[in-house]
Amino acid sequence: MKIERLSYFGANKRESLYELSSRPMHQELVLFIHGFMGFMDWGAWHLVRDYFTGAGYDFCRFNLSHNGGTIANPMDFPDEEAFGQNTYSKELFDISGILNQIASEHRPYNKIHLIGHSRGGGMAILAAQQWQQISSLGQVCTWAAICDIERRFPIAQDLKKWEETGVRFVKNGRTLQDLPQAFELYADFKSNRHRLDIKAAAIDIADRLHIFHGDQDQSVRIEEAFELAHVAQKEVVVIEGADHVFGTSHPWQAKNLPPHLAQLCQKTLKVFE
Repeated sequence: MKIERLSYFGANKRESLYELSSRPMHQELVLFIHGFMGFMDWGAWHLVRDYFTGAGYDFCRFNLSHNGGTIANPMDFPDEEAFGQNTYSKELFDISGILNQIASEHRPYNKIHLIGHSRGGGMAILAAQQWQQISSLGQVCTWAAICDIERRFPIAQDLKKWEETGVRFVKNGRTLQDLPQAFELYADFKSNRHRLDIKAAAIDIADRLHIFHGDQDQSVRIEEAFELAHVAQKEVVVIEGADHVFGTSHPWQAKNLPPHLAQLCQKTLKVFE
């Protein structure tokens, strides 16, 4: 197994990190998309990589260009300015960019499957909608995904205050940072509402969509999974007892996947086979 840590240029030509784990004869790739306040090295994602490479798939995980990480420090959020400038459109640009770079600098794959966690699950659906005519697009698996972007924003006076000040702050409970979000995040959504409609995209890619969610998720309620399933006419694969991160945490020191995440990986693998 060859594991390479390289960089790509995402939105606004910002350099960010990706990791590709590959073997010469493998023809299918799993691309993992992290969520809000996430990064590719969070928690037990390295063990998720090992699980799928052990099952015969190449695996790519990467940092979205404006997630707050840097090349020197890809974990946590040292670049608060970049974090504050992030938008959903930039994340879609990044996903397309990393897929194009893999094809041009490594090799084209017969199939590329997407896994997205939390907000990354919503982005995986949107990215798949853009790529649905590409023959190499495989299955799309959401892990505790959001189903709607607009409900993530403040409303009424809070929204007005955000517009007036140009920035709001969100607390990271682990690092205790107050991370900025520019009003551009909302303005970009309003300007691109149609191409950032997760439910509409789910309908378009329903034949390849698979929805996984824990029934004890307090961050993204399982009701959002059922909303996605309803519009796409799919079933929700419920991981009973699982929270938003399927039993993992950061940092993850154990050598094995936590039981809920192991179960999730097993069920996800079945849809790739």
